[in-house]
Amino acid sequence: MEGLMLARVLRELGPQLPARHLGWAFPDETTAALLLEGVGNLVLSYRPPQPVLFLSKERLRGDPHNPFQRYLHNRVRGDLTGAEQLKLDRVVALHFAGETGFVDQAPSRLIFEVTGRNANLLVLDPGEGFGGRIALAAREITGSRNRFRTVRSGGTYAPPPPYDKFDPRDMTAAQAESLSTLALVHWRDRVDGLGPLLGAELARRADIPVAEAPGDRWPAVLAALQSLVADPTVSEGVLSGGAREAARTEKAVLLRKLLREPLEKRLTLLNNQIGDVDRAVEGLDLAAQERNEADLLMAYAHDVPAGASHVSLPAFDGSGDVPLALEPQLSAVQNAEKRYSRARRREEVYERLAEREDTLRAELIAAQERVSQLDAASLSDLETLAAQLETEKPERSPYGGRWRSPSGLEILVGRNNKENAVLTHRIGKSLDYWFHAQGYPGSHVIVRTGGRDLDLPDILYAARIAAANSKARGSSNVPVDYTRIKNVWRPKGAPAGQVHYSAEKTVFVEGTQPEASP
Repeated sequence: MEGLMLARVLRELGPQLPARHLGWAFPDETTAALLLEGVGNLVLSYRPPQPVLFLSKERLRGDPHNPFQRYLHNRVRGDLTGAEQLKLDRVVALHFAGETGFVDQAPSRLIFEVTGRNANLLVLDPGEGFGGRIALAAREITGSRNRFRTVRSGGTYAPPPPYDKFDPRDMTAAQAESLSTLALVHWRDRVDGLGPLLGAELARRADIPVAEAPGDRWPAVLAALQSLVADPTVSEGVLSGGAREAARTEKAVLLRKLLREPLEKRLTLLNNQIGDVDRAVEGLDLAAQERNEADLLMAYAHDVPAGASHVSLPAFDGSGDVPLALEPQLSAVQNAEKRYSRARRREEVYERLAEREDTLRAELIAAQERVSQLDAASLSDLETLAAQLETEKPERSPYGGRWRSPSGLEILVGRNNKENAVLTHRIGKSLDYWFHAQGYPGSHVIVRTGGRDLDLPDILYAARIAAANSKARGSSNVPVDYTRIKNVWRPKGAPAGQVHYSAEKTVFVEGTQPEASP
C-alpha cells in the first residue's frame, strides 16, 4: 500500500472514532483484525512484502498464533480513540484508551509500518505521536539484519527520518508548475504519498506517458493528482493493486484461507469416518470367524477340558482341526458367549456405519469439489461459498445438546470439556440429576428436575444418552453412574470437565443413542 491509499482508509475510519473495541481475531500468523462496534473489522496484515490495512465487513475469526498476537489480544484493549498517519508516509499509529477490570490494562499505541519487505507491527507504551518505548514488536530487527535501524522490544521506537515533499492534498499550482520539467515517473520522489502504483495511475489519468515531463500540461497533472487524493484507486490494466484492489486481494486471500481450514478439517473427518466404514466391513469377516469358533465351542463343550488355554476342535466341514485360544478361567460355554458378544458388537457397528456410507461418500465428493474450487474462485465466489457454509452449520445451543426425557424433562448434554464444566458447575442446580458413563471419558448429562425424583424410564433414557456420548458408545451393558449435582465437585487444580462425585447409583444400559422423545 502507498501513502494516499492509507490516508483514504484513515479518512473513512476517522469520523467513526472513538469506537468501541469488541475484540481481536487472528486469521493467520501475520494478520490481526480489530472488531470495532459500528465499523466492522480493521484488518492489519503485516506479512512482507505486501502488508495492507483495510476495513472489512467480513466475519473474521482465529485465535492468537504466536506470543506477539497473544500479547496484542491481552494488552491492547479499550476503545480505539484515534488513528493518525505520519504525513503521507506508510506509518500509522492507532491509539487505545485501555480498560479497567479485574486486571486493568493501560492505554497503548499500535504502530503499523506498512513498508513492504520491512513491514512491522509494534506495541508502544502510552504517549503522543510516533515515538516512545517499544513494549513488543512483531518482528525484532537487529543490527545483523539492518545496520541502519534496529527494532527491539524494550528499546525506543524511532519513526522514519523526516523528509521534504509536497503534500498533494494542498499542493498549489506554483508547486505543480515547478515540477513540470520532471518526468512523471520522478514525481513520486517530490510528492508525498505516491509510489510506483499511484505514479503509473497519475500518468494514466493525466493522459501523459509516465517517462515524459508534462511541460505546459502540468495543469492536467495537477487535476489528476487532486482526483487521486480523492480516490487513490489503481485502474485495471495499470499494474495491479490500489487501495480497493489491494483490499479485495487481501480479503480474497484471507477468506480463501478461512474457508480452506474448515473444509480440510471436514475432509479429514469424512475420510476418517469412511475409514471406519471400511474397517467395519473387515470386522464382518472377524465376526463370522468368531461366530464359527463359538459354534464349535458350544458343539464340543463336553470335550473341552476345564482350565485349558488352547484346544483344537474338528471343523464342521471336515477340513481338519481348528485351533482355538481360550481364557482358562472361563468354561467352554463362557468362552463361546464372549465370542458371540464380540461378533454381535462388530455386526452392530457395521450396521450403524453402513447406513451412513452413501451419505458420507457424497459429502466427501462435495467437499473435495469445494476445495478444488477455492484456488480459482473470485472474491464474489468466495463470499457466496462462505455464506453457503455459514447457513449449513448446525445451530448449536449455547448450553450443550438438548433432549427431552419420556416424561418431558429437559436433558442437557456436554459436547466438550468446557461445556461439561459449564453444565455441571454453572447451569445445573443442586437437586438436578447428573449422569456419566462409569470409567469412560464422555459427556456430562444433566436432567433438570426442579428438585423432583426421577422415574425409572427417565433414568434409563438419560443413562443411554450418557453411554452413547462416551468412549463406551456402541457397547452393551455399559455402567452409568447418576447422582444429584450437589454431590459432584471439581478437585482443586483439575482441568475443566474433571470431577469427583459421591452418593451415586449405577444402572447398566446399551451404549446406543435412544430415539428422540416426542
